[in-house]
Parts: sequence; structure tokens; C-alpha cells
Amino acid sequence: MAKKSGLSAEDVVDLRAQLDEGSQPMVWFTTAAVGMEEGRSAKLLAVIDPPEGDFIQVRPTGSKDEMSFSPAELTLEKPPPRKKAPAPPPAPPEPPRETEIIHPYVPEAPVKPAAPKPKPAAAPAAEQAPAKPARKPSAKTTFPEVTITLVTTGEGEWAVEVLQGTRRTVRPTPVPPAQVAQAAKLLTPEVAEIVEGVLNAARAQQLARVEQLRAELEAAQKALDDLGA
Repeated sequence: MAKKSGLSAEDVVDLRAQLDEGSQPMVWFTTAAVGMEEGRSAKLLAVIDPPEGDFIQVRPTGSKDEMSFSPAELTLEKPPPRKKAPAPPPAPPEPPRETEIIHPYVPEAPVKPAAPKPKPAAAPAAEQAPAKPARKPSAKTTFPEVTITLVTTGEGEWAVEVLQGTRRTVRPTPVPPAQVAQAAKLLTPEVAEIVEGVLNAARAQQLARVEQLRAELEAAQKALDDLGA
């Protein structure tokens, strides 16, 4: 591509006149244009006065930016159309492939199975090892049933006895009511409720007896005082 010359003073005057008439002529960038490809087009926007430095404003094709250039960076010479790159040569044809020769299938002769080897004769019964006796299954260990009974006399006294099966191993033995109440709380709520009811009844009975004895003691003390003891 031949090197394009910039705008002359007459070109600038002519472009200004076209702008005054309302048209926006096209210009092209030269090799002196910094940051622009040579031959790229642009639309003229304004010619600023005074004409010093970069006083010609253009908008490059395909861009929305307005840029300023000097007359040496622009030209009115439209570049010739670019030649298309020559098409690549066609690829060489592939070499013919070798033909695979398929041999006819010939079945193999069947192979006769080998004759089975004779089994060794069994040893005489006297030489055979004696069979081990089968183990007897071990019997399960069973435990006799244990029955624990708490008995109350109705007056706040408790006794406990233990039976293993049908044999009495612990004869009725007195147990403090406090220990009975404590053991009942560790069992089901129903058992604890029944035991607590029996203990409350025994407490009420003993309290009534204490009140009766206290009244008898007061009467005896009064009789003694009357006797002048």
C-alpha cells in the first residue's frame, strides 16, 4: 500500500465548507495516525479554530468516540479494496488402503479327553484313623424361680421372706418401714403407691394411739397431783 499524504491547507478549507453545508465527509487515517490502523475510515465532525495541533475532530468507523487529529494524520485518498487471501491448496488425496485378506475358517480337529486316572484303593479299615466322637450339646444352665414377699401386720410392722422354687431360703424377717418405703420407690409407681398408702394408714393409727396415751398420761398425772404427791 502506497504511503498516503496528509491533508493540505486547501483540503482543510474544503472540508470546513462541507461541514458548513451540513454534510459530514469521510476521511482516512495515514501511517502518521497514532493508535489507528492505516486506511481506516472516519467521519469528520468539526474543524476547530485556530488551526493548531490536533484541531480536526473525527469519529472512527465502528466507534462512538470523538478524537482529534492533525492534518498529517488524515487524508482524502480512499484506500483500494484489500485483496482476499488466496484459498489454501486442497489436501492431497489419501493413499489407498491395503485390502485385508480374510482366510477361510478351518475348524480344528476335536481333541480327545484324556482318560481319567484310576482312584487309589481305599485303605483297609484297620489303617483308617478312628472317627472322633461327636460332642454332646451342653445343657442350658437354669436357675430356680425366686419369690420375694413383703408382709405387713397392719400396725406398721413389715417382714420379708424369700422362696427359691418351693424351698424357703429366708424365713419372715422384720424390716424397718423406712427401708420398705425406700425400696418401693425403686420399683414401679403402682407398688410405691400401695406401700405408701399402707404406711400412711399405720402412721395415722400410731398417731391416734399416741394421742390416747398422752391423754391417759395427763389424767394419771392430774390424779397424782390431787393426791398431793
